[in-house]
Amino acid sequence: MADILLGKSDIDVLLRSKYANRHGLVAGATGTGKSVTLMRLAEGFSQLGVPVFLADVKGDLAGLCQTGGGNAKVDARVTEMKVDWKAAANPVVFWDIFGELGHPVRTTISEMGPNLLGRLLELNDTQEGVLEIAFKLADDEGMLLLDLKDLRALLTFCAENAKSISQRYGLVSGASIAAVQRSLLSLDQAGGDRFFGEPALALDDFLRQDMNGRGIINVLAADKLILKPKLYSTFLLWMLSELFERLPEVGDLDQPKLVFFFDEAHLLFDDAPPALLQRVEQVVRLIRSKGVGVYFCSQNPDDVPQTILGQMGNRVQHALRAFTPRDQKAVRAAAETFPPNPKNKNVADIITQLGVGEALATTLQDGGVPLPVERILVVPPGCRIGAITDAERQAIRARSPVGGKYDTTVDRESAYEMIAARNAHAAEETAQAEPAAKKKAGAEPEGDGWGDMLKGALFGTKRRQGVIEATAKSAMRSVGNQLGRQILRGVLGSIMGGSRR
Repeated sequence: MADILLGKSDIDVLLRSKYANRHGLVAGATGTGKSVTLMRLAEGFSQLGVPVFLADVKGDLAGLCQTGGGNAKVDARVTEMKVDWKAAANPVVFWDIFGELGHPVRTTISEMGPNLLGRLLELNDTQEGVLEIAFKLADDEGMLLLDLKDLRALLTFCAENAKSISQRYGLVSGASIAAVQRSLLSLDQAGGDRFFGEPALALDDFLRQDMNGRGIINVLAADKLILKPKLYSTFLLWMLSELFERLPEVGDLDQPKLVFFFDEAHLLFDDAPPALLQRVEQVVRLIRSKGVGVYFCSQNPDDVPQTILGQMGNRVQHALRAFTPRDQKAVRAAAETFPPNPKNKNVADIITQLGVGEALATTLQDGGVPLPVERILVVPPGCRIGAITDAERQAIRARSPVGGKYDTTVDRESAYEMIAARNAHAAEETAQAEPAAKKKAGAEPEGDGWGDMLKGALFGTKRRQGVIEATAKSAMRSVGNQLGRQILRGVLGSIMGGSRR
């Protein structure tokens, strides 16, 4: 069984790969060494052949792709700890929602689903209900929702046909549609338009190894994304839900299939409704059996709800500063969560006295028994600790195995084009019908008007017959796509209780 040497006290503190899917927490104040610990864990998993996904909020995790060495502090730490340490780079693929610092990460509107999209747009229950009706209409009409312009076109179609849609699915008000449209505009201006489209991310591309059998470390450039907290948290939540839905049940493996690091974890839970917290708890608890380990990173342990914190079997606590009553409460709460150790009796005091690169740690050992809390020095990673240059980043991107797949946008026929075609066809039918109607009105006596109206009502005018014929053709085209019209939803879209009607 392979292990990761996390740190040393008078004993070696190991993270057992067999229990790495029991999730974990890395916490501590700014500047206490959380990022270095995260890099050590990511590097350790990669060496075991386990792929990793992590968000680089500050830009310093990109150093994972470069060889370390030449750092006096690292050299001193390695000498002090007497560990077998070697400078080495890691296989890294860079990603970026905005497509600037890595390969673009995209999903489609349909795959996001109405529930997660409603959270991203900050809709109320009524507005989210209208969004669900729009998604159901798109399913029934065989319309693909790929990007924001598709959803805008669909909402405009709903507004123009609100009466018939309300009779079929439930009340659709113009005010609610307008509110959703305004939220879409805000999302567009925040850069959300780059997140929706094709080619959509295939999660199998996160589960890669290099030619030497090392797990690929997927680094998401999040320095700009973090400025849009809702977009950041919803994106990572969507990724977690997609992993849960798509990966098969594998039970407990000797090592995880993927390790997922969720940095700035408090952004996921801030202002989240109770129903969402419950579903996140369910996913975190159940995704273990899919072979995925989830590690939350945050400044305070109390940033993570207690029900989810209870799922974290592996914990690394860096220093906390007790300057305020809230800080003091957080220190006491963190201290109470560690398994007791006679040689580390006053854990609360130790937490406030830890130096940079020191931490309190507990990991699951043989039989799933937690290790009594140890005060450790964290082993430095073999990669560079710090940022990289633009030239170094471009060199890594040029060697990426997935660049050709994602770097070029694809815009195929979807709801926008289908609705535009319908509108153009209707306008053409109207334009053709108007001259004939004027000619007929000038040639026939006025007295025959009521008879023509009755005849048209009973047998249909040419214009009505043309519209019926066009509708029939459209229906026949839709039948051809019958097997494919029900569009996949993310798991949080499907398990959040179903659509509101």
